[in-house]
Amino acid sequence: MGGGRRRRTSSPEEAARITIVELGPVDRITADAVGEPGMRTFYLQARAGAELVTVVVEKEQVVLLSQSVLELLAEVPLETAPLDETELTLEEPVDPLFHAGRLSIGYDPDGDRFLLEVTELDPDAEDEDEAEDESALVDEDPLALALGDEPESIRLWASREQMLALSRHGAEVAERGRPTCRFCGNPIDPEGHVCPATNGHRAPRG
Repeated sequence: MGGGRRRRTSSPEEAARITIVELGPVDRITADAVGEPGMRTFYLQARAGAELVTVVVEKEQVVLLSQSVLELLAEVPLETAPLDETELTLEEPVDPLFHAGRLSIGYDPDGDRFLLEVTELDPDAEDEDEAEDESALVDEDPLALALGDEPESIRLWASREQMLALSRHGAEVAERGRPTCRFCGNPIDPEGHVCPATNGHRAPRG
């Protein structure tokens, strides 16, 4: 599969549509952040040929993705050589396609490659999920979705080496943020930290 391919599919009713971007095998894939600690925006970015795709992600998603990659690699009976992680900064322009809501990852042993699927955040779906949780009703029929556009989705194919580099770099980027309080575990802002574990007083230094 060369470069990127954008595919739009429709439901039989031609009401609910989903745009799928297929990118792979990618030439590079990375996760990085822009901004000051506590105010950073995290991005997942991949390139295949001339096509560059960027999405906004949460810090927690980067951390979980990094952990999931290592867990899957531990199950692969092959040695994975690390790539040069100095080339994993974001490319310009950083123009996100959407804000990611769900990241799914898997390994294809036949092709010896990873598949990373990124689905757009859908606030309407979250509201519907909350309503379903309250009423204990679950409807998994895609044709039962409300009329309107469905979230976009990106499918990225990458090598083990690329995903290992992404995992290491993503974990390192996540750790660059604010230090955490050793008493309550909350992040410490540059101007100080009111610690609930010390009854609202500032945590002792040192």
